[in-house]
Amino acid sequence: MLHNHIHNNGILAKRYALFDYAWPYVLEPLMGHTWDSYFYHHVKHHHVEGNGPEDLSSTIRYQRDELLDFLCYVGRFLAFIWIELPVYFWRKHKFGLAAKAALSELTSYGFIYVLARLNFYPTLFVFILPLIQMRIGLMVGNFGQHALVDDVDPKSDFRSSITLIDVPSNRYCFNDGWHTSHHLNPRRHWRDHPTAFLKAKREYSEGRALVFRNIDYLMMTYRILKKDYLYLADCIVPMGEQIHMSKQELADMLRTKTRRFSEEEIREKFYKVGRS
Repeated sequence: MLHNHIHNNGILAKRYALFDYAWPYVLEPLMGHTWDSYFYHHVKHHHVEGNGPEDLSSTIRYQRDELLDFLCYVGRFLAFIWIELPVYFWRKHKFGLAAKAALSELTSYGFIYVLARLNFYPTLFVFILPLIQMRIGLMVGNFGQHALVDDVDPKSDFRSSITLIDVPSNRYCFNDGWHTSHHLNPRRHWRDHPTAFLKAKREYSEGRALVFRNIDYLMMTYRILKKDYLYLADCIVPMGEQIHMSKQELADMLRTKTRRFSEEEIREKFYKVGRS
């Protein structure tokens, strides 16, 4: 719900605008979020960078089927996002966003610190543990969304994100599985993703997009870390040239998409250095 709220400037009718503005500030700390930080990171940062080299939650510098790399990915976010996000905005000369991002994190931590000094154990279970749990969950999910990145055209939204259909989490999580559609148009209403997909099937096919069925992002992350590419191949909904590939060929193709990008490859593919 918060995901839809931050992308669409609220979810309620205009006559409820005050309530619509206020409720995230009440529920965010209870649900493991610091005030406004999800908006600054997800909308103002992640969707701008699109899993590229300057995205602080990018997967491209990690060997995405190795557990140690995954733990480093999650650990970096947990330990350093509070300072890395304001620094990112500062480097981009977005000084207002830098100040707001820093303020949102520091005031949230200050609020939690004061409550912990007053009564530690309720604060631990109501605020601290949900914060840790939510941030781990967000990174596990984002890892699954962007673990399979094409090594030829990693800047393409079709080739750097995936689509999940026919999975229960879509019914309970506002069609969150339609991640490629979401990156193509972040303001698209969650109910419109299936229709948009059907209208753009040719673009998905020509873009060599990956579509899976009956698997969610948590299981996607788990299966990738297990290197269980045959299982993932069974979940693929083949499109375009994928239709004529065997199960083993699909599995081998998926394996190539979890490889770590070297800094030289990043410069070449994202910054066009060395291209003729």
